[in-house]
Amino acid sequence: MTRIANRPCPFRESEMLRQGGIHPVLARLFAARGLTDPKDLSSELAALIPPPGLLHIDAAATFLADAIAANKRMVIVADYDCDGATACATALRGLRSMGADVDFIVPNRFEYGYGLTPEIVALTAREKNPDIIITVDNGIASIDGVEEAKRRGIEVVVTDHHLPGDRLPDARVIVNPNQPACGFPSKNLAGVGVVFYVLLALRAELRRRGVFDAQTQPKLDALLDLVALGTVADVVKLDTNNRILVAQGLKRMRAGRMHAGVAALFRVAGREARSATPFDLGFAVGPRLNAAGRLQDMSLGIECLVTDDEGRAWALAQQLNEINLKRREIEAEMQDTALLHLDDFQPTQSSTIAVFDESWHQGVIGIVASRLKEKFYRPTITFAPAGDGWIKGSGRSIAGFHLRDALDLVSKRAPSLIDKFGGHAMAAGLSIRADAFDAFAQAFEAVGQAWLSEHQLERVVETDGPLEDAYYTTQFIELMDGIVWGQGFAPPVFCDEFRVVSQRILKERHLKLQLEKNGARYDAIWFGHTDSLGERARVAFRLDANEYNGTTRVQLLVEHAEPA
Repeated sequence: MTRIANRPCPFRESEMLRQGGIHPVLARLFAARGLTDPKDLSSELAALIPPPGLLHIDAAATFLADAIAANKRMVIVADYDCDGATACATALRGLRSMGADVDFIVPNRFEYGYGLTPEIVALTAREKNPDIIITVDNGIASIDGVEEAKRRGIEVVVTDHHLPGDRLPDARVIVNPNQPACGFPSKNLAGVGVVFYVLLALRAELRRRGVFDAQTQPKLDALLDLVALGTVADVVKLDTNNRILVAQGLKRMRAGRMHAGVAALFRVAGREARSATPFDLGFAVGPRLNAAGRLQDMSLGIECLVTDDEGRAWALAQQLNEINLKRREIEAEMQDTALLHLDDFQPTQSSTIAVFDESWHQGVIGIVASRLKEKFYRPTITFAPAGDGWIKGSGRSIAGFHLRDALDLVSKRAPSLIDKFGGHAMAAGLSIRADAFDAFAQAFEAVGQAWLSEHQLERVVETDGPLEDAYYTTQFIELMDGIVWGQGFAPPVFCDEFRVVSQRILKERHLKLQLEKNGARYDAIWFGHTDSLGERARVAFRLDANEYNGTTRVQLLVEHAEPA
């Protein structure tokens, strides 16, 4: 079900980049990813798309500037994942630096549901008594919640990046690059990216009003470590604009100019901020923040990002780490149960996976869906009990299958089946009645059968072909680490034929190899794989600098291997 394929690389574009002074291997990698203009490699803030391109952003800036002048009380309602937490912290820090009276609330996801629900509005009104609610990383689907806020005399500013449904909420202002008629060139901003843009526009409005000048205005670039973290952790496409935001955030982290909470999360994860990479943000720092929203409530994570007290940040980071360890235990148990459910699953006869178990924790189903999708390479939705006969599902998809659109089609074909749904192409969530699970699984499979060809259900490991012998070096790895790789701008995977010199199983879970090519030998490891290889193998791999006993050596991280 898995095959290796070389990513096509247009020679002319690659050659033009090389002649423009780009390293020959990087020129080839960039051209293969559709980058043709060296200007698109700029990571300077001046190269960002200007805020006025976002629909209604000027109206949002004017409204918020008026609210600050009138000393209106604002409350941020955040989503409970890493993007939501960083967006909330960014909004709090940014608005306070501009004189706003602002607080936040992150309701328990299991009690109050997703988005700005009427229940959350009631809770916010009761506990915070705001004049204005600002949503971050949610709100575009909150039609009833916005109505409830208006009924209570609370004005709502929606900042979101999720895809809208057929109707938009009747909010005072909506800023979302994916709303109809918004011509903003980057549709891939994360929730935290949208908030950052709103703050840029608000600061420009306050400058225009004479509240600040260029010298006295707050330095919003200080928020870029938070913007980078949320952008990478939300797995949005790293287009040119997002790569600038992430590169600038990483630059601050590497220079030690990050917030106390971000520094504490690096430390508790055992990662070095001075050599921070998108991988660290996505797989070490982000999950520790996400765990709070999955198992408890995200206010712990937001407090960690908002405090300037290093001792408090460290204590909170340790708490988040403990929650993450618990999350891993729950996830491992749920994964084992899921595999039991799928014991007789026949990938050749199924285009999708839907699994439900009474014992599952709804905060962890998204990760389990992700793991099952990786294992079987099928769009997957996992469900957990949500009380009163309801179950909640979280889904992850594969290339070419738009998950939110698939749920929309199921909903149109069987209007009574899904209560609520939302999300985007690769991830989505929904609520259904527990007794409707089988009917939903069949309806979802019917969409999968109609939309997915056999070819699409085959996992393809895309590689950049062979790497010249001269570049199996730590210096070349350093050069590659200076580039922001990620979703939609895939990190390089090379592929070549090697002689397998030796192989052994490590910790009963991983295959440790020594590979040889043209007389040079390389250590390699294939994580989560124990089947031995033959004498010669075609190997798809990433380059890694492995530090051991004070010595750094090149190691190959195997993505896939097959007999040569």
